[in-house]
Amino acid sequence: MKKILIANRGEIASRIIKTCKRMKIKTIAIYSDADNEMPFVQEADVSVGIGEAQVSKSYLQGDYIIETALRLGADAIHPGYGLLSEDSEFARKVTEAGICFIGPSHEIIALMGDKIASRRAMIRAGVPVVPGINEHLPTVEDAKLAAKQIGYPLMLKASSGGGGIGMQRCNDEKELISCYESIKKRAKSYFGDDAIFIEKCIDHARHIEVQIFGDKLGNIVQLFERNCSVQRRNQKVIEESPSPFLSDETKVALYKMAMEAAKATQYDNAGTVEFIVGPDEQFYFLEMNTRLQVEHPVTEVITGIDLVEWQIKVANGEKLPFKQTDLRKNGHAIEFRIYAEDPATYFPSPGKITKLVWPDGGRVDAGYAEGTIVSPYYDPLIAKWIVHGVTREECLLNAKRWIGQIIIDGIKTNIPYLNNILQNKAFQSGEYTTNILQRRKDG
Repeated sequence: MKKILIANRGEIASRIIKTCKRMKIKTIAIYSDADNEMPFVQEADVSVGIGEAQVSKSYLQGDYIIETALRLGADAIHPGYGLLSEDSEFARKVTEAGICFIGPSHEIIALMGDKIASRRAMIRAGVPVVPGINEHLPTVEDAKLAAKQIGYPLMLKASSGGGGIGMQRCNDEKELISCYESIKKRAKSYFGDDAIFIEKCIDHARHIEVQIFGDKLGNIVQLFERNCSVQRRNQKVIEESPSPFLSDETKVALYKMAMEAAKATQYDNAGTVEFIVGPDEQFYFLEMNTRLQVEHPVTEVITGIDLVEWQIKVANGEKLPFKQTDLRKNGHAIEFRIYAEDPATYFPSPGKITKLVWPDGGRVDAGYAEGTIVSPYYDPLIAKWIVHGVTREECLLNAKRWIGQIIIDGIKTNIPYLNNILQNKAFQSGEYTTNILQRRKDG
């Protein structure tokens, strides 16, 4: 593999380029009109304008991206996360064009992208799933009948979408009726599919995910868990590994179920199996993400493994470079997502970064540099800051000591918000759940 086109932008594009440079692989960056001065555009060996600022006219133009890859002689396309990364049709077309798609097969992406179908697949594999209805609910009357079967509170969820966009908590029938149509419309708008279903809402829960990795030869490993329970409106804010809450016995059981999920789908390349864990440590499958996660650096820091390098090698047909017995955890890591947003209102804060200083400690995966403009057209993630320590206590101390050294002028950021979370007693103790920010009236 000599040349890779990166079908993404910002922080993740820069992250992929970094590994490719070390592996002596040439990179092609695509960029929209709004991104022509972004760092990733300068970092790539070749950069090509792909269209207007709106993602629908640039980064989501799959056919044009494939044409560009062919014209420039790319051996592979890395989709990053978001955008086209979990578009099974895009993955299929890339493969049919004779280009290597750095990710799982389009069949796996399609199966896991359909939440109803993936629930059924996990049930067949013996993986526990959240109690719910394993079929599309086409009318509000269907939803009301289903809700009576499983009880309130419940989550109304888009079958083809992930994250906070495609879900809504309903505490009673009145709330279910009021949000049913809006969730269907949102699902159709964002994911092109208005199929929705219902799951039981597990209160006082933790959101735990397990990193998995497979090759094309049938080898599969798990790279331990990440606790992603610090969320605002179902969107992750802080992630850490190992989980401070789970017992060793529960961790082993989670790893086993994640492996069963991977084996059931004959999974290859990077993936994440997500679980919801109740206060009694009973856990249930939520979904499988068929791509590199935003929070993958947490796993890289505690294992010392470059997951992007693994992705490239496995996509190229190579065997996994490590066996399960070779994998070890080293200390504790916490990732903080730094956004261009007003900490008082949570609204995006686009504009020019006039000054940018990162702290003396920790790893920074940044998408912006001093003098660049945070565009209103895209997710306002500026960077991910990952802090490591021998223990969780040391990791927290490092984070508290270094966070004050971050300077980002010209725009508002969520750094004060992150600092407040660091001071929160529930977070410090590790006993927090997914409603930690709501309890603090921060969500």
